[in-house]
Amino acid sequence: MLHEILFFFFAAGCVAGAINLLAQKHPINSALSLVVVMASLAGLFLLMGAEFVGAIQVIVYAGAIMVLFVFVIMLLNAGVEEHTKSSKIAIVLGVPAAAIVATLITWILLHNEQSFTKVSIGELHGTGKEIGMLLFGPYLLPFEVTSVLVLIGIMGAVVLARKEDV
Repeated sequence: MLHEILFFFFAAGCVAGAINLLAQKHPINSALSLVVVMASLAGLFLLMGAEFVGAIQVIVYAGAIMVLFVFVIMLLNAGVEEHTKSSKIAIVLGVPAAAIVATLITWILLHNEQSFTKVSIGELHGTGKEIGMLLFGPYLLPFEVTSVLVLIGIMGAVVLARKEDV
């Protein structure tokens, strides 16, 4: 029952973050909404038992890639900064979502105290070497296509942000 509640919670967070990403006018707000989507996907990966992929999702995508996106957006829009008011969607969805997350985490911690045990690195299923062999073996083409798509996205942002009078 708890697994299904968490699945629907993270799925709803993913969809809400994606909708907010499209609804925002300021690119920084959109990038932050994409962080919510990435974090929700990491939660879904954790629910499926893919702890390593969930951790990589948070570290690489929600961390490094999104920091790169925010830096690119900030560097390309170096002109007059547009001040926006706080997002109404973020207030309407964010405050209840934060309250639900806090309540859910508290409930899980209070009711499943015995199930939380320390996990050492050797106990995880699928080692980093096995995942690396899969990533650079049969999944090399999707991995490289993804990296090329990210590069094309960054180049497109540079072209779109180019000033006309230069």
